[in-house]
Amino acid sequence: MKYLTGYPEPLLAQVRELMAQHRLGSMLAEKYGQGHEVRNDRQLYDYVQDLKDRHLRKSVPLGKVIYDSKLQVMKHALGTHTSISRIQGDKLKASREIRIATVFRDAPADFLRMIVVHELAHLKEAEHNKAFYQLCTHMEPDYHRLEFDLRVYLTHLESAPGQAGNRP
Repeated sequence: MKYLTGYPEPLLAQVRELMAQHRLGSMLAEKYGQGHEVRNDRQLYDYVQDLKDRHLRKSVPLGKVIYDSKLQVMKHALGTHTSISRIQGDKLKASREIRIATVFRDAPADFLRMIVVHELAHLKEAEHNKAFYQLCTHMEPDYHRLEFDLRVYLTHLESAPGQAGNRP
């Protein structure tokens, strides 16, 4: 249960019990059964831009937003926010990118929103500090609950690979 490291033992025991009873997938499906329609990079860009316009209008513009199939394996991350600087003539141009792991293409809508909120918060706060999490909860009041449930979802996917019927 690598995604749940650091959580209290009573919570971990509940997750283990649900896994042992093969009820974790159905519990998640009951709670987060609603999928989303954000299937490609263009739709993802529009989705992220809409959230950004609602909560972070004055932040820097985004140059690129894509699903990245290599993200989880290569960087051990579910989303990344990067700033890329390029020299164009005698000027330095900066571009911001957000990459979201492709696991979120098929994840419940709430989990996609949570990871997008997380990456958008990095536009203002680079570190995972108190201000960062305050910004996350400003954009998504249930941020902490969604983060935990997302970790449970990832644990479920890892424990039942290839069992599409168990996916919420």
